[in-house]
Formats: sequence, structure tokens, C-alpha cells
Amino acid sequence: MNSPETILEFNRIKEMLCENAFSEQARQQLRTLIPYQNEGECKQKLNETTAARRILDTCGTPPLTAMTKIGEILALCQAGAMLVPEQLLLVSRFAVSCERMKSYLKKAESFDNTIAFYGNSLCDLSVLRGEIERCIRNEQVDSDASSVLRDIRRKAETVKAQVQSKLNDILRSKKRCFSDDMIVARNGRYALPVKKEFKNQFSGNILGISGTGGTYFMEPSSVTKLQEELASLEIEEENEVRKILYTLTALVDDCGTEMKLNMEALVTLDLVFAKAKLSAQMDAHPVTITTERKISIRKGRHPLIDRTLCVPLDYEADENCAGVVITGPNTGGKTVALKTVGLLSMMAQCGLHVPAEPDSILCMFSSYLCDLGDGQSISENLSTFSAHMTNMIGILEQANRESFVLLDELGSGTDPAEGMGIAIAILDELHRRGCLFVATTHYPEVKAYAEATPGMINARMAFDRNTLQPTYRLELGKAGESCALYIAQRLGLPQQLLERAYREAYRQKDTARPALNFDLSAIGGNKESAFAPPKPNIQKSKPERTVSTHAAQFQLGDSVMVYPAKEIGIVFHAVNDRGEIGVQIKGKKNWINHKRLQRKTPASELYPPDYDFSILFDTVANRKARHSMEKRHDPNLLVQCEEGQAEINYKK
Repeated sequence: MNSPETILEFNRIKEMLCENAFSEQARQQLRTLIPYQNEGECKQKLNETTAARRILDTCGTPPLTAMTKIGEILALCQAGAMLVPEQLLLVSRFAVSCERMKSYLKKAESFDNTIAFYGNSLCDLSVLRGEIERCIRNEQVDSDASSVLRDIRRKAETVKAQVQSKLNDILRSKKRCFSDDMIVARNGRYALPVKKEFKNQFSGNILGISGTGGTYFMEPSSVTKLQEELASLEIEEENEVRKILYTLTALVDDCGTEMKLNMEALVTLDLVFAKAKLSAQMDAHPVTITTERKISIRKGRHPLIDRTLCVPLDYEADENCAGVVITGPNTGGKTVALKTVGLLSMMAQCGLHVPAEPDSILCMFSSYLCDLGDGQSISENLSTFSAHMTNMIGILEQANRESFVLLDELGSGTDPAEGMGIAIAILDELHRRGCLFVATTHYPEVKAYAEATPGMINARMAFDRNTLQPTYRLELGKAGESCALYIAQRLGLPQQLLERAYREAYRQKDTARPALNFDLSAIGGNKESAFAPPKPNIQKSKPERTVSTHAAQFQLGDSVMVYPAKEIGIVFHAVNDRGEIGVQIKGKKNWINHKRLQRKTPASELYPPDYDFSILFDTVANRKARHSMEKRHDPNLLVQCEEGQAEINYKK
């Protein structure tokens, strides 16, 4: 099972932090960043990020350095090794960076001391820097590093000039003896390129032969003594250079403690300013962090989604809320909403700013437990359902009151009825344990369970009824619909298949019913509103009666909620003398007191003006009888009414 930080993509947030850090030491700490479990420490880190962001916005980018190989250099000093000029220059640059950072933080002291005080902890390395810069130039020991080195190099230059002068005289006087008119160097000594046939005419040492054998590189006897003197001076020079380098190495070693302290301070500053830079990049803000069971996200954005495309999220959960069940259409943004809540919480608990309004509140958790994605694995022979169940078993083994549980498509991947039962059982167990959780689902029974369970809240991803497009806006307190039929229609599923799907989904088995007419303007209500029968013309069989305002609102075809069972029904008859409304529930007609009803959707929003309600409410036999009566009178035909039901002309 993937870790929660991988599932919520917090690992990508850490990668972005590492990109903003200069030193490898800071990057190593950022890679291992995990949510703080101590409230005081968490708030301290969050305040440091806020202070660093304030300094960054006011003073610009801090002059931090990568501190390349400084640790290795100090280790070499302690081992008694000699530093070379390139390494000493790295030390000098480090010292310069410390001085610049100290000056940078000094400017910030006037408006923020949370981070600025680190400037006072940076040790002064100016003496070390000055000595290195005096002795090392152009990546080599300078002649002014010591008077002895200066004198040796002067003598060497004089002797070298004498050698070259003598060799040039020989070149000019005996041109025909040489294959080239240039002085060459062989084995650290100067020589002349003598042709093979003239080599016996020269007294001196042969220092080398060309690849073809046609040229002999010879040192004339007249310069041998001078060359030996020059070689001796070069040895003296090398010894003096080594002496200077060892002296500088010892000086670096003496400053080792101060350098280590500065490194620690700069790594901390590098880490904090990496957080501040990420905050600026995301246009993020500090939020209130608390140990109370309360989450209040205002205009939160997923930090990995382009801010110009991301729809802000509002989310609320307090101590009275055990969990939120999010429903809505596929591709409607449920998973993104789930990840956004989890990721923002994790970021805040790690001391990071989050892309949300500053008045947002996020609470601390002991663990984040997630089951997102289908988890299917061929290599492990796991189906989607098996993967979900494996994850859920692991979650239930760890979940407690301090856990934040995030579940996507709970109960999916198996038989819907059994999956629904498992989903409710899991939510009930999490509720019993006191976990704070967010779950997404398509099951209407899970929505009903959440609505009926104290401490649970339904939420939905809004769906634009005009464009059939999700708006990716989370609406708390409302249960959503999957809108699968709507989306299938938009994607081009044939009409006859849509009709069959509708009948199967809602058990409308009458194959004689007319073809469905999709009323796209009705999208956004309950499922019946997308396949809307026309509003009927009712012929009342009794004179008008005076009824209560509440009872009078119910008209033929209205969709109603029946309490206390919370069943959905359709009105087949207006109020009778006893104050009862005729409601058809799951194909069965019932007479229910109007006080137990609540209208959900009026018939005018559900059905076209010319809809034949006999399709919904009449028996097949009655419809056939009516059809025959319309053609001719037949005394043997009888239209039967159920007890208490007046005769209604369901056709216009």
C-alpha cells in the first residue's frame, strides 16, 4: 500500500521545496519532512515560515550558498591533509556568503526578529577570508603570500631568462642544425630540436627523441649548470608553497567550530527560506493550526493544479462533525476535493503555508490514513475490490480518534448491494471510533445513512444543469447525484440504451411507455428531472374543498419525501376530505397525511405539459380500457379505481 504522503502527493510538494533549497543538507531534511506531532513545535515552524516569507517579500532573495564540499574540507583538515587552492577558495566563498547573509538579516531586524536573530548566531570569518584572499589568487598561491616565496620566484625568473637567452643565441647561430626555430621543454628542462644528422656536433645531454626519430631534443652543456640551478629553485618554490598551504589549512582547521556553527545556521535558513519561496510561488498564506477537531478551509486550492483553472474549495468540519460524505458525478472533482482537504492539512502540520485564505483553520492529526485510486495490481493478483479491502483492513487496524481518514469511492469494485453494505459498515465503525473522515461514494443508501446519522454531513460536487458540466464546487449539507445518465447522453450513448438504462435503474419496466424526452434544463435536481414526463391536466371528480396551505401545495406528479421513513414518492392524487395525499411509493399507492410529506420537486419541473400520467399510475388493463373507450362505447368495459381514489383523467 502506498504511503499517505504519496497518495496525497505530498512527496511532490517536498520535491518543490527541494528545488528552492541551495544546500544538499537542507534538501536532505526537506525530503524527510513529516507532520509535527507537537502543537508548539508545529506553530513555531509555521511562524518561521511566515517570518521568512515576510523577509523575502521585503528584502528579496537571501544570499544563500550551496556550501559545496565544506563538510569534506573540514574533515580533511581534521585528518591532517593539506588543502589545495581550489578548496581554500571554496572556504573563502563560504565566508563571504556568511557575511552577506549576516548583512541581509541585519536589514530584517527592524520588522521581524523571528528569523533575523539567526544573523547574530553567524560567526565572523573575515580574518580567515582575508588571509585566503591574500595568499590565493587565480586558483594558485600568490607570490606575495610570503617574502621567501617572492624571492625564490624572482631568482627563478632570472635564471630562466638566462637559459632562454643562451638557447636563443645558439638557435640563431646554427639554424641549419635545427628542425624548428623554437625552444622546447622536455622533462621540466629546456632543450633545442636538433636534426639527427647534426646531433654529434653538439655537446650536451639528450633529453628525448621525436616519434619519427628525425629530431633529438638536446640540452647544450653551456646551460646545464643554469638548468640545475633552476630545478633547485623550483624545488624550493614547491616547498614554500606547501608550507603556505599547510598554514592556511591549519587556519581553516582553527576556524572549524565557527564554520560548523555557520553551516548549521545557513542550513536552517536555507530550509526556512525554501518554505517561504514555495509559499510565494503558490500565493499561499499562514493558517491557524489547532489540536481541536475543527477544519475550516476558505477558498482552498490544490497546490499542484494551475491556479487559473482550479476552483476554490470551501470546507467545514467542527467538533460536532464526525465525517463528510461527498457525492456527485464522475469527473466532478470529488477525488480532487478529497485530496485537497488532506494535502492542505498535511502541509499545515508540516509548518508550510497553504493556498487558502488566511482565516482558514486546520487541525493536527496523529496519522493520515488514505484509500484512493483503484489499487489494482497484476503482479500481486489484486482486483480493485481486493486492493480496496486490503487498504481498508490496514486503515481499521490503525484508526483512532486522532486519525484523519480519507476514502475514495468507498465500497466500489464489487456487487453494488454488498459494496453499499460494506461502505456503511466501515463508516459506522469509523464513526464509532471517533475518527474524522472524508469519503466519496455513489451509493444513495450511503447518502441516506449519512443524512440520518448524527455527526455526519452530506456534501456534493455541483453540476451545471445547463451545460451538463461539473463546476468542481463543493457544496456542504447537500447530497449529490452521480449524473451517469446525463453524462452518458452527452457523450453520445444511443437513445434506446439510455431508455433501457433508465428503466432498469428505477424499475420502470413498462415497455409500452413512450420514448424518453431529455429535458436538459432540469439537470441538477433528482434523476427523474432529466427524463421528465409532461405536467398533467387534472380533471377533479369532486368539487373544490377548503384545505390547508400545506396540503394544497401537493399536485399530481410532485416528487415528495415521506417521513419518518424518508422514502421518495410521486403524488397520484391531491388531498382528500381526510387531509390525505395519494402517494405512489415503489409502484404501490398509499394514502398519507399531508403533514408527513415534504415536497422535493414540483411536477412543473419534472414533466412536459402533455405528459400521460396513466403510464405511471394506471394499470395496463385500465389503460387498454381507456384507449378502447376513446374509440367507441363498450358497456362491458370498466375502469377500476382503487379504494379511496377518485376517477382521474390522466390525459389532457
